[in-house]
Amino acid sequence: MKNEGKPVNTLETFDPSGVGLDNGNLYGLPCNDDAQIIVFGVPWEVTVSYHEGTAQGPQRVLEASPQLDLYDLDNPDGWRQGIFMPPIPQHLRQLNAPMRKMAHRLMQAMEEGVAIAKQPLLQEALDQVNHACEQMNGWIYSQASQALDLGKRVGVIGGDHSVPLGYLRALAERYPRFGILHIDAHADLRLAYQGFRYSHASIMNNALALPQIDRLVQVGIRDLCHDEVALIDQSAGRIVTYYDATLKDNCYQGMTWLAQCEAIVAHLPPQVYVSFDVDGLDPKLCPHTGTPVPGGLELEEVFCLLRQVVRSGRQIIGFDLSETGNGEWDGNVGARIVYKLCALMGLSA
Repeated sequence: MKNEGKPVNTLETFDPSGVGLDNGNLYGLPCNDDAQIIVFGVPWEVTVSYHEGTAQGPQRVLEASPQLDLYDLDNPDGWRQGIFMPPIPQHLRQLNAPMRKMAHRLMQAMEEGVAIAKQPLLQEALDQVNHACEQMNGWIYSQASQALDLGKRVGVIGGDHSVPLGYLRALAERYPRFGILHIDAHADLRLAYQGFRYSHASIMNNALALPQIDRLVQVGIRDLCHDEVALIDQSAGRIVTYYDATLKDNCYQGMTWLAQCEAIVAHLPPQVYVSFDVDGLDPKLCPHTGTPVPGGLELEEVFCLLRQVVRSGRQIIGFDLSETGNGEWDGNVGARIVYKLCALMGLSA
């Protein structure tokens, strides 16, 4: 009855040039689960090891999104696909808070040199954190699987970078072979960093446990450890890493960014998943991200790279945007990234 006497706004009647609607959905689009693209927000940052706030990332992106104009140079009618963000799961938000505190206590103990395995209470706490992370992974796996079975294309907004693992598992059940294009300041190849099996710093190590992922191409990396470099070097080409310093040095020597993008994309298989950690960007763009690092990429440089994926004939099969901080500007930038990814994913379908 609440719409009595009022026109029902649908995608068919929606004016993309009108005032942004604050209707609770991404970009103010009048969509529900009949949209072609479903974007799940995951308010999770249990294992973050530096700044807190990324659990608010999905909400910040949602709040900023109606302020965007919807004309996209690559896909002007991309909004017609329909983009829908289901309610951000409160049960995960409520679970995140106590688990984050517990994980923080464990990190402090580790930094003080305490052997967690020799302290039964601390080991129990570690087990609880790992179990909670498994619950989060199970939730996104279930939600993504249901959407994929309905023929939807799926995106995920974190939260810290641990959040897309369940979605990657769902994709691995549907694609016998695909690659990951990984934008990040960090390699995220640590094995169970700080004892957390599903650490944000271990997402790509965990992803590579899926045999369907036959190539990981990393771009913008500039903060990593010796063990990660060894893993990259010993991967027999399964991991291809483009360090930020090398990319910039190539530019200084006269290699165009487009040429570098073409070389990067050439390593990817026909189906590509994009994992976009915003700390891969220059920190001025998302200053409240969880683990900022000097240097990094400009937003249009990343968009050029993503555009080249589509131009090459490859298909973007899914994406995540992770580590968006709890700031208005961070949400604004994050909303633009998600919209571009949706537009390009639509072009490559």
